[in-house]
Amino acid sequence: MSKKKKHHREDHIDETWLIPYADLLTLLLALFIVLFASSQIDQKKFDQIARSLSSALAGGVGVFDFPSPVEQNNPQTSIPNKERLTKNQQQAIIEQKGLREIQAKINQYIETQHLQSDLKTTLTEEGLLVTISNDVLFDSGSAEVKPQYKQVAKEISRLLVMNPPRNIIVSGHTDNVPIHNSKFASNWELSVMRAVNFMKLLLENKQLDPRLFSAKGYGEFQPIASNDTPEGRMKNRRVEILIAPNTSK
Repeated sequence: MSKKKKHHREDHIDETWLIPYADLLTLLLALFIVLFASSQIDQKKFDQIARSLSSALAGGVGVFDFPSPVEQNNPQTSIPNKERLTKNQQQAIIEQKGLREIQAKINQYIETQHLQSDLKTTLTEEGLLVTISNDVLFDSGSAEVKPQYKQVAKEISRLLVMNPPRNIIVSGHTDNVPIHNSKFASNWELSVMRAVNFMKLLLENKQLDPRLFSAKGYGEFQPIASNDTPEGRMKNRRVEILIAPNTSK
């Protein structure tokens, strides 16, 4: 009998190892994406990536079924904080609108009375600022408002009647030229009394609440221009009326 040769034929290669290998690669990919997304502040982008990969890796419970670490660890993304921020922003917008309306009324008065060179308004972060030249209101070295400008103070007081009422701060400012007379030993004292005397004129309007008013004197220590020129010193001699934003809401 002739011996039949045995032909050794290899069966298909065992490829079962590919399944866990592919799973491992998928998990590593998901892990890297989670780490990347966790390091980003942009929650919206993270959610978009999560939805895309959840669709691609459909089936079973994946890493994107758990809460976002960004949402848990970053208090800025929590809903209560967002709502509070929105309310604050809305209040600020409403208050800015109210101050602009007051500014428009004062500007209209300034234009009607041709006082553009003496008065001006500026909307700042602290509120609406009305600046009046000291040389218009006072004689040199004096804290008494000139008689012809007492009527201007009365007109301004009418414009300060607001709903809701706001805190008003009247401040006096001087240049850096030293003063020493029988009434005032320094520019600081002069600036305080100028602010107080002008505030008293405003409060002759009984519609204004004195509890909302205060007076300050800064002397030469808050200049808005250089004291090296006559023009700069003239700008620094001023009275300011600050209408503060309403924060009672």
